Amino acid sequence: MTKLSVNINKIATLRNARGGNVPDLLKVAADVQRFGAQGVTVHPRPDERHVRYQDARDLVSVVHTEYNIEGNPMDNFMNLVLECKPTQVTLVPDAVDAITSNAGWDTVKHQSYLKEVIAEFKRNGIRTSIFVDPVLSMIEGAKETGTDRIELYTEAFAHQYGLGNLKAIEPYTKAAELANSLNLGINAGHDLSLDNIEFFKQNIPSLLEVSIGHALISEAIYLGLENVVCLYNQKLRG
Repeated sequence: MTKLSVNINKIATLRNARGGNVPDLLKVAADVQRFGAQGVTVHPRPDERHVRYQDARDLVSVVHTEYNIEGNPMDNFMNLVLECKPTQVTLVPDAVDAITSNAGWDTVKHQSYLKEVIAEFKRNGIRTSIFVDPVLSMIEGAKETGTDRIELYTEAFAHQYGLGNLKAIEPYTKAAELANSLNLGINAGHDLSLDNIEFFKQNIPSLLEVSIGHALISEAIYLGLENVVCLYNQKLRG
């Protein structure tokens, strides 16, 4: 079975837009696990515009499934991860001002750097994963870094699938087959949704984990909106 890790960054974005603690990030983390999620993901960025570094610390005592912290392994991020000791750290080559993750690592160009940071995390008992595009040379380069897993960056697939192009899965299938042959675990994430997740899963051999945030939270709003409007109307009829 492929594990679902729920990225709760959007909950923090909504909280921060108003101030205060609504919605409660820690409660959401507890609830998604209670509802069946096998993991919780956060991606604290240096400007703390959504998940804050303190949130990542506070979640340590709340996440009893798999805890995954994503980010660019700059000094502050590395210190945070080594302090929190999550189940997994996912390394993403984000620019400081990136709105969202938009590319995988060049595992050839940055191989020595990745080897160094991955070795440090593994010395501390933290499983490592690195964000990569479905390019065979990048998968081979990932193997050389010593990472435990890769996370396939799925935006290109999701976009093309939405246009009806089912062949967009092919480079991902080939990347997964190569990763399996190299004994690399396979995760995936970015723009996966209820519309495309089943097809993606069916075509990726030995998919271990998907990390889904933006679509899942948006779908939760769509699917729950009618119920909440009805509840308000019930209260207002009295």
